[in-house]
Amino acid sequence: MPHTKSTLSPSKPPSSVGWRSIVIGLLLIPINCYWITYIELVQYSAQPTIVSLIFTVVFNVLVLIGLNQVFKRFLPRLVLSQGELLVIYVMLSVASATAGHSMMEILVSTLGHAFWFATPENDWKDLFWRYIPSWLAVSDKGVLSGYYEGDSTLHTKQHLLGWLTPVLNWSAFLFTMLFVMVCITVIVRRPWTEDEKLAYPIIQLPARMTSDGFFTNRLMWLAFGLTVALDVVNGLHHVFPAIPSVYEKAYRFRFTEKPFAAMEWLRLGIYPFVLGIGFLIPLDLLFSTWFFFWVWKGQQVVGSIMGLEGTGYPYVNYQGFGAYMGIFLIALWRGRRYLQSLLGSKTDFLNDNSPQSVARNEVEGGSTGSPVKTHIRQNEPQGIIKKPMSPLILVLALIAGVAFLTFFCLRAGMSLWAILVFFGLYFAFSTAVSRMRAELGSPMHDLHYTGPERVMVAALGTRPLGPNNLSMFSFFWFFTRTFDSHPMPHQLEGFKLAATSGIQSRFMLFAILIALFVGIVSQFWALISIPYRLGALHEMSRVPIIYGSEPWTQLQRWLAHPLPPDYWALGFTGIGLLFALFLMLMRMKFFWFPFHPAAYAAVCGSWAVNYIWFSLGIVWVLKLVLLKYGGRNAHRRAMPFFLGLILGQFTVGSLWTILGMVFNIPTYGIWP
Repeated sequence: MPHTKSTLSPSKPPSSVGWRSIVIGLLLIPINCYWITYIELVQYSAQPTIVSLIFTVVFNVLVLIGLNQVFKRFLPRLVLSQGELLVIYVMLSVASATAGHSMMEILVSTLGHAFWFATPENDWKDLFWRYIPSWLAVSDKGVLSGYYEGDSTLHTKQHLLGWLTPVLNWSAFLFTMLFVMVCITVIVRRPWTEDEKLAYPIIQLPARMTSDGFFTNRLMWLAFGLTVALDVVNGLHHVFPAIPSVYEKAYRFRFTEKPFAAMEWLRLGIYPFVLGIGFLIPLDLLFSTWFFFWVWKGQQVVGSIMGLEGTGYPYVNYQGFGAYMGIFLIALWRGRRYLQSLLGSKTDFLNDNSPQSVARNEVEGGSTGSPVKTHIRQNEPQGIIKKPMSPLILVLALIAGVAFLTFFCLRAGMSLWAILVFFGLYFAFSTAVSRMRAELGSPMHDLHYTGPERVMVAALGTRPLGPNNLSMFSFFWFFTRTFDSHPMPHQLEGFKLAATSGIQSRFMLFAILIALFVGIVSQFWALISIPYRLGALHEMSRVPIIYGSEPWTQLQRWLAHPLPPDYWALGFTGIGLLFALFLMLMRMKFFWFPFHPAAYAAVCGSWAVNYIWFSLGIVWVLKLVLLKYGGRNAHRRAMPFFLGLILGQFTVGSLWTILGMVFNIPTYGIWP
């Protein structure tokens, strides 16, 4: 079976990237974190971090490109190169994903919820307070009152000291978990990028918009203008209802009679940015996504015919988790020879086999003996790139990260076996999500309420796990509730951008790590300081209250009414795994087989696919017709138009959220 080819050029000359790109990225991260927090907590609009391509990050880069045009005329020495723009993009992306809707926003909302909302009726105090480590939560109601009621400030001695210990501990935990992901990413990036040449559709827009000639294409500007016009009119309608809207983002309908009523609401969503991202997805994967959506709905109809409604059938979320495990096993199998030679290899993990890395070899201390030399600018950060990263160093770093997570959880009261199983499943899932993004480039990849802890409960029941493990599972809800803003794919895409644009991979590694650290600190500040001013019980009640209550309400049910093993859920997890393996086997045996396991995993249990399936179906038809009658040349010429759809909608969507912040009003969101 042929590999999916990337359309990005792998042979661009080395790019000069200096320290100023990291400085600019670090300055923008706190601003971007505050912006995301305001959009997703206060406005609860557009939800930028649940989309694979985060529109606030794209807008930041667009502003820098605009400033570049000014600098070219008046201050040429300040012009940022493509490599510098991409480093800033990657730093903002990894920080935003960590800060986002399904990561830190939920973490902060859980830290004090179990204490502030404990009542005699729910009996949380006697039920599980004793299982919550004091160094991981905020229990002082004097500290929490300002957070929930508002009209206060974080910047008092009492409030700062009240939050300091849990924030420091969770910062260490979160950074270490992300560091482990980075280590895994460094391991898999070479076979996926250089050997299998996966497509990485999501990075097409940032790579092309930072290159020369992108903004001179008329088709791009045509699409940009169309989406801007539509969303400006719709945005004005949102603020001034007397102005008519152009179109609805999603048209809903449902069947009222059984068995088709089991499909629930069907949404015909038309989103220009989804059309744009969909055009970047390989044709077979695009069809598979659309097809498996209807397979899911068909299972619901069959369940209604068989009288299985209300039983959990078809356990589509568990099918999805199993499918991701299947993708992980497939990736493990395809890279088995590479992994077997890992410790015995002397290869530099952060040195590319591309022409630009060969050209850099003499500077980096490589051993190929290549006589080729390359020019290094005086501001090139050479100190970071002198020593190679050997496989032994990488594996030791990975082991150290896992050891810290294990120590952290043991100190919090978890059992060793539960820690190893939980994080084994989580990092396997994370690797599979990254693989799926690199191949499929799905606009969203959410899997709600089916993280490793749910699978462990389904396999064992709650009693064998015990209250200490279950209590820590409640804290881990912030990164297992759903996986739409998972940070690991952004890390992988950062290394791909480095490889295709000639950026030193070691430099990108350093940029990612420092961005993660600053992003964690910045987001803690934004997520805690804004509620002290506005009040989590008032303007931001949805995320801090609803999402903060979910893990503790679940823990209450687990402890008050212990659950037995759910063998049906476990069985459908196995079905999802085996079906993913079957799909890959068929693709390996038959060139024509159109169904891909990555699409099956992306669809199962996804909330977002209910909104985007129609747009993906439209763009599949458009792309199929274009390739059939126009060939690859027509496809290549049409690419700027679809990139313009993304950029236009992201630009207007960003501007509407900024206007909402400035005037403190609800504004139009490009996404539900």
